[in-house]
Amino acid sequence: MRSLTEHDIRNSFVNCSKGEAKRLAVPRDLDQRPWDDLDFLGWRDPGAPDRSYLVTEREGRPVGVSLRFPSSRRGLLHRSMCSLCLTTHPGGGVSLMTARRAGAAGREGNSVGVYMCTDLACSLYLRGKKALESGSRFEESLTLEEQIARATGNLSAFIDKLYV
Repeated sequence: MRSLTEHDIRNSFVNCSKGEAKRLAVPRDLDQRPWDDLDFLGWRDPGAPDRSYLVTEREGRPVGVSLRFPSSRRGLLHRSMCSLCLTTHPGGGVSLMTARRAGAAGREGNSVGVYMCTDLACSLYLRGKKALESGSRFEESLTLEEQIARATGNLSAFIDKLYV
């Protein structure tokens, strides 16, 4: 993924208002992110424990999604698998992330969900750049490139649901 500026990020959101995008907490360490190893930029909002954000590239432009997830242990699975990178985590390592749909459907309260690594570090787990505290990744016969393609395809399918 190419590096993004704060301006790129704020202008990329498809499921929140411009005012919400203007107020959200953008990471301050953008210049230190491992962009070559990221399929998407994901971060949690330190001021809002139930909010996360991700920005990926689609058709050459950044697309941002505002996400919500349970801020307590209630609603988290004992051991679960991320549906993007297929990494398993115990406890709260995977959360059901929900995103308000884009447009009128979102304004009416409709949302879609996906089980994701709570820390949004899927790209780094796939590449072995971030160690799991506990949990595991399955030994796969797919190449790393094929695993990355599957994860980005899964993310793309989730984002497509925002527009339905």
